[in-house]
Amino acid sequence: MSIATTTQYWTSRMNGGDPSSLTEYGQDNESFTLSGSALDGSVDGESWKIVDTNGGQEWEITPTTDAYTMVLSFKYDTTPADGTVLMTLDNGTYKAHIEATGDDQTLRLVGTTTVTTPQLDLKEAAAFEPSPVMLRFTLAADGTATLYIREIIEDDDGNIKSLSVTGATGASKSIKWGNTDGTILWNNVYVTHMGAFSPDEMSTSPFVTDSLLRMGMSMVQRLKDSQRFFLKNYVDDSSIVYGFDISSDMISRIAPPSIHLILRQMDSPQFTTLGGSRIEQNFTVVIFVATRGTDYKNAYRSGMEIAGDVFDELYTTTGLLGTTDSLTNYVIQFDTKMDNDEVVCVHRLELTYMRRLNLLHR
Repeated sequence: MSIATTTQYWTSRMNGGDPSSLTEYGQDNESFTLSGSALDGSVDGESWKIVDTNGGQEWEITPTTDAYTMVLSFKYDTTPADGTVLMTLDNGTYKAHIEATGDDQTLRLVGTTTVTTPQLDLKEAAAFEPSPVMLRFTLAADGTATLYIREIIEDDDGNIKSLSVTGATGASKSIKWGNTDGTILWNNVYVTHMGAFSPDEMSTSPFVTDSLLRMGMSMVQRLKDSQRFFLKNYVDDSSIVYGFDISSDMISRIAPPSIHLILRQMDSPQFTTLGGSRIEQNFTVVIFVATRGTDYKNAYRSGMEIAGDVFDELYTTTGLLGTTDSLTNYVIQFDTKMDNDEVVCVHRLELTYMRRLNLLHR
C-alpha cells in the first residue's frame, strides 16, 4: 500500500465548470487543454456537457511523471458509439483507455487485453434518474492499469472487484478525457499525476486522505510491515486491522493476539496562518492490543510486549518527523483481570500527533 503523502494531492479538479479555467480552488489546480471543437462543450446545470455536433471534445494534461490516477463521475445523455474512447492514460511506455460499448450498461478497459465492466446504468431512463457512475482509473509506472467502480476494491467476502489489465505500448505522456461521439454530462473529473492511487490510498476528499488514510490506514500498514520481534513473529497481518468495529463480538472474531487501531478524534485549536491556509492539526489515535491465555499473567505479559513493539514502531517511524508529524503525548492503560472467567487481556494505547497541513489543495 502506498498512501498519498502530505505533498501528493489532486493536481486537477473539474467540478462541472470550464475545464480550461480551473480557478475555483486557487493554487495547484491545473487546467486542461482542449483538443476538438470549442463549440461542442458548455456548462449544463452542474455538469460540463460535451456533444458530438462538430466532433466532440477531448481534454488533456501532459504530465512529466509515470503514474496517474483519474476519478470521474458522468452519465450519458446520448449513448456514444461502440469503441468511443472516453478516457486515456499514457505514460510514454504503457497506455490504457476506457471505451464505450455502444450500450447504456457497460464499458471496456483496454490494454494488451480487454475486460468489460458489470452493469453500470450509464444513461438516464424515463422512470428514474440514476446516480452518475463513479470510476477510478489508474496507470502505474510498471504498466498496470486498474479500474475501480464506485470506489469498491473488494466485496464483503474479500473477492477483488476491481478490473485490471497490462497497458499496451505507449506513445507519449498524456492524461485525457472526453467524448467524440454521443452526448455526455461530465459532473466531476479529478486527476493527479503524482501516483497511481487506490481508494484506500487517496480519497477525492483531502479531509479523508489526511485523517482516515494517512493517520489510520497508513499506521495499520506500518504495523503490518514492522520487523520488530513480536509484531513480526506473533501477530498475523490479518489480525492487525483498522477498528471500524471494536465491539467485543468483533474483537472476539479475530484470532488473538490482535491489534485494532482507530482514529478517535481530530482538532486544530489554533490556525498557523490567518484564514486557515496552513493549520496545525492534532490527531488522537487509539490502539487496542488483545491477547488471550488460560493464564492471565501470560496474556498480560505478551500483550505488553506487543504494545511495546507497537509504540516503538510508531514512535520511531512517525512520531519523530518534526516537519510533518510529531508525537506530542501518549497514554497507555494496562488491563487488569477483574473476573475469574476472564481470559482476554486488552491493553490500550492513546497517541496524540500534530501535523502541519496545507489546506490550499482542497
